[in-house]
Amino acid sequence: MLRLNNVHVRYGPVPALRGLDIEVAAGEVVALIGANGAGKSTTLKAISGLVPLADGTIELNGKSLAGVAPEQRVELGIIHVPEGRRIFPRLTVNENLRVGAYASRARSGERQARDRVYGLFPRLAERRRQPGGALSGGEQQMLAFGRAMMARPTVLLLDEPSLGLAPILVEEVASAIERFHADGATILLVEQNAELALGLAARGFVIETGQIVLTDTGSNLLDNPQVWASYLGQEEWEFAARTEHDAGAASE
Repeated sequence: MLRLNNVHVRYGPVPALRGLDIEVAAGEVVALIGANGAGKSTTLKAISGLVPLADGTIELNGKSLAGVAPEQRVELGIIHVPEGRRIFPRLTVNENLRVGAYASRARSGERQARDRVYGLFPRLAERRRQPGGALSGGEQQMLAFGRAMMARPTVLLLDEPSLGLAPILVEEVASAIERFHADGATILLVEQNAELALGLAARGFVIETGQIVLTDTGSNLLDNPQVWASYLGQEEWEFAARTEHDAGAASE
């Protein structure tokens, strides 16, 4: 469904992506993990048309997105939830959701979609007349998800949705992503919380300095000591290994 082939992006003379190859099948959840500055956010911006390609191609359903403006990509169902939520702080919750339904493909079902968002996130329903800037960080993330849901995404690009959230709210983020997936959305998930991302994803890609260096199933990457050492922490890997060993010994 979504294919990046030999994608290069530069910020002036500085290369950000260097020959990136990624493919996401329809209805799949795929994680993109890596260190800060590795090119994760740039990848999502390239797909949504916010940064130009220096080389390579991006295709949706076999058709090139070259020359397709960001707003036209939204009409195609490519919805980007950027890092930092980027809700409109002076607009009410209800008005923020209405912005999400501005695309022509989403307008006909606006009321039903809004009712569904409020059903999924009751706290947003309680605060529907409050400005977005008055919400907590977790509530703003739910509002960003709700706004994306209003747009009826076919491809959902999520950039660090759990960033800065308390653990209990991270669980809500995971539930929301699972709901998007259940609704048939194809999801490319960028996350510093690699354990969360790989737990949700069927497959994962590891990116370093703008290049994919490793790809495997989400479960295999979670079991990979190299991934744990680099992105989940060596101490956590050793603890998990000891726990698994002890559990196996106890069952014998």
